[in-house]
Amino acid sequence: MPHLGAHAGRAHGAKTAAGGDVTFDIDAHAERALAEFIAREAPAVAFFSEDRGLVRGAPSAGEQASVVLVVDPIDGTRPALAGLESCCVSVAAAPLHEGVTMGEVWLGCVVEIPSGHVFMAERGHGVLEAPAAAPSATETVERMFWAYGFRGRPARATTEVLAELIDRSSVGGGTFELGSAAFDMTRILTGQLDAYVEPGPRLVDEVPGLRKEFERVGGGAVLNNSPYDLAGAWLCLVEAGVTVTDARGRSLDERPLLGSGADHQMSVVASASEGLHAEILAALERGVARVGGQVASGAMRAALD
Repeated sequence: MPHLGAHAGRAHGAKTAAGGDVTFDIDAHAERALAEFIAREAPAVAFFSEDRGLVRGAPSAGEQASVVLVVDPIDGTRPALAGLESCCVSVAAAPLHEGVTMGEVWLGCVVEIPSGHVFMAERGHGVLEAPAAAPSATETVERMFWAYGFRGRPARATTEVLAELIDRSSVGGGTFELGSAAFDMTRILTGQLDAYVEPGPRLVDEVPGLRKEFERVGGGAVLNNSPYDLAGAWLCLVEAGVTVTDARGRSLDERPLLGSGADHQMSVVASASEGLHAEILAALERGVARVGGQVASGAMRAALD
């Protein structure tokens, strides 16, 4: 809390995070606090964090850690540095074994850092804690209030794939870039937002040449959402009955849980209603086709040059 909005926290650390993002001083402080807390309170528990990757616990002789906490100590580092409200701690618990997937997460928790509001869900037992509110019943893009992310994404390609959604919702609804996937997704639970849309990994996978654009903007790394960004909020939404898929409409259950970098990153679409979800997916399909056509024709490349 004392570091929120402090300009000293904006200094870049000596190394980048495991996933390739910049490590700010505030991130380094949060990672130290995480490691010290686990060592003191639950030394036998392993954890996977944005900056450190997998850190195995220190169980008694002859034992092995059986639980892993997937933690983003600050999801929304840049809002935290600016002293804005959209920054969270995100934690998900899962069994620790080779090949563990998102579908094995059994507890998810997101805590808003400035307010202390808690969102928590247990698989099969629903949402255990959340501010009093409920997802909206919005069914159309034209009335949609929604969020997306631009950090580390090439702006022209990202804008083009989202262009139809932005245009259709900009008058009768609202569009927001709030800087934290966990914050954005939990706004669907509170009813403040109707959807969260992040198509980046689909662009990387399907449009030839765009991976280089992501690497250019990301300083050599592809910077989309990783499991530690999504897992805690994702389980909260799933347990609340919110529709969540990747940008192709597929379940996230089989996606690897432990890892960072481009191979582990996930596109995501979360929507308050099934009808709205279907509209968003259809618009993304058209958007990806437009981006692919512009890249193939050289139009986007010429604009970038």
